[in-house]
Amino acid sequence: MIDDEALDQFRRPTATRPLLGLTILAVEDSRYACDALRLMCLHSGARLRRADCLKSARRHLQVYRPSVVIIDMGLPDGSGAELISELASATPRVSVILGTSGDAFAEDITFAAGADGFLAKPITNLGVFQNAILQHLPEDRQPSGLRPVRNDQVHPDPITFREDMAHVAEILGGPVDERMIDYVTLFLQGVARTAEDTILEDAAADLANARSDGAPLLGPVSKLSGLVQARLQDAVAI
Repeated sequence: MIDDEALDQFRRPTATRPLLGLTILAVEDSRYACDALRLMCLHSGARLRRADCLKSARRHLQVYRPSVVIIDMGLPDGSGAELISELASATPRVSVILGTSGDAFAEDITFAAGADGFLAKPITNLGVFQNAILQHLPEDRQPSGLRPVRNDQVHPDPITFREDMAHVAEILGGPVDERMIDYVTLFLQGVARTAEDTILEDAAADLANARSDGAPLLGPVSKLSGLVQARLQDAVAI
């Protein structure tokens, strides 16, 4: 196994790049959300690696040991809580394990699984992102002296939003079971919230509520599918 953290020890954090020397693994299926993380890592000095599902993350962790792991709670092949639990009990332990979700109820599950912290989506504020990691790092990985608080907002590439819409369109174009409905609604609520697309977010919430209430799903699924297709056909997307 290649220990990214050990290799990066000589790169010391600074006041303006407080995460310099860290390698962050983002276990995130949304390209749009991951592009926001990429921009925040770029401004903070950290290196970013990405896995889009649990299987990919476990394969990655057999080869590299990152300093920080940020895990989406709703992944296509299972719950992020599974991976959090595995990492929290592993030896040696990753320095910082964070869960993330657009679902407020996921925070309790994140901590119960053993995470150090939770990032509520959308994750677009640089200062919030940096502090969520720094507060759990050992003292020798902290920047020395005073550090300015950054409140910059990052703006992911709209192309990655359209890639997320294409991903959902492909899912909705095939057989859709209840597990897939749960995945799609959680995925779209997080992406829509990051993109400030309230119409799409509300439609995803309506489908989630219909699923929870045992109501017919054909209408909400058709509405959501139409909104996704409209965003795919829009040259600008957002």
